[in-house]
Amino acid sequence: MTTAGIVTPGVLSLKVGDLVEVRSAEEIATTLDENGELAGLPFMPEMMAFCGRRLTVHKVAHKSCDNIARTGMRRMADAVHLTESRCGGSAHGGCENACSLYWKEQWLKRVDPDDPMAVTPDAGHRALLPLLVRRAQKETFEDGEPRYSCQATEMLRATPELLPRKDLGQYREDLTSGNADVLAVVRSVLVTLFDRYQDLSRRFLPRFLQFRGGLHWGFLQGRVTSGRTPTEHLDLRPGELVRIKSREEILATLDANLLNRGMGFEAEMSRFCGRTARVKARAHRCVDERTGRMLTMQNPCIILEDIVCEGAFRANCPREFICWWREIWLERVGPEPPRD
Repeated sequence: MTTAGIVTPGVLSLKVGDLVEVRSAEEIATTLDENGELAGLPFMPEMMAFCGRRLTVHKVAHKSCDNIARTGMRRMADAVHLTESRCGGSAHGGCENACSLYWKEQWLKRVDPDDPMAVTPDAGHRALLPLLVRRAQKETFEDGEPRYSCQATEMLRATPELLPRKDLGQYREDLTSGNADVLAVVRSVLVTLFDRYQDLSRRFLPRFLQFRGGLHWGFLQGRVTSGRTPTEHLDLRPGELVRIKSREEILATLDANLLNRGMGFEAEMSRFCGRTARVKARAHRCVDERTGRMLTMQNPCIILEDIVCEGAFRANCPREFICWWREIWLERVGPEPPRD
């Protein structure tokens, strides 16, 4: 596969709810360059299992928040997120981030529910998979640890254009694509305007004239001013019911950078305070988007069912990151289950 040989099927202008079929590995291979990428976005080994499957569009991925350089929102072209389509991490050291996969529209085709399912030849998988596996890692770190490459680590190349919050076209596309309703878009615009005002107030106004100290919407401020942040071990297990503690209780565990033992708590997560949810998994391994290094948590974090970042305070970003929770931010609901 070479860049000169790339075949680019027409874009589909997909919207939320559209039914699509993931093309065969042979068809997808014709769209990829020698690095197994299309427009800087890798097609990863974990995505091969979806070839030939039919899924609906969950969100149109026309933009993405930047967690690498913290530049804000960035523009993505001709890509979507599909239902029940998250990375399992099998080719990336067992990473447990479960990122929502990006699918270029060139890797998909529209289908009618009554159309017969396509048969995906095994030969296409055998030809493409070795390249994708090789490209899932880059040159190792000096200490010999693997350096992983995935859609998240390559996001700056896949989204080379900044998308200013003042670009009103993005909010129109949120509506027309089905990503968000009018209320969500209005809220997003108002939060953006408020945060901009707060930034300016911190720069130009004395502190006594600032509103809530110039904090962004959500008004999060860690309360731990010295020493290590506290920890708690509940030994929570999948299936247990927990309640997310109050905002004030969680802020009491965070330092000035809103970190607890290095794990961040964000305004998006504060929206779930007080909610009851079931434990989905205990997680302790994730790939650092900025470096590609595998991070291992000394104290496993908790992933809760149906709790994801909804982008409410992030211009309706459609990535829907899985939220990681420290056990000290949760409380068990009901008695502790018996041990095996």
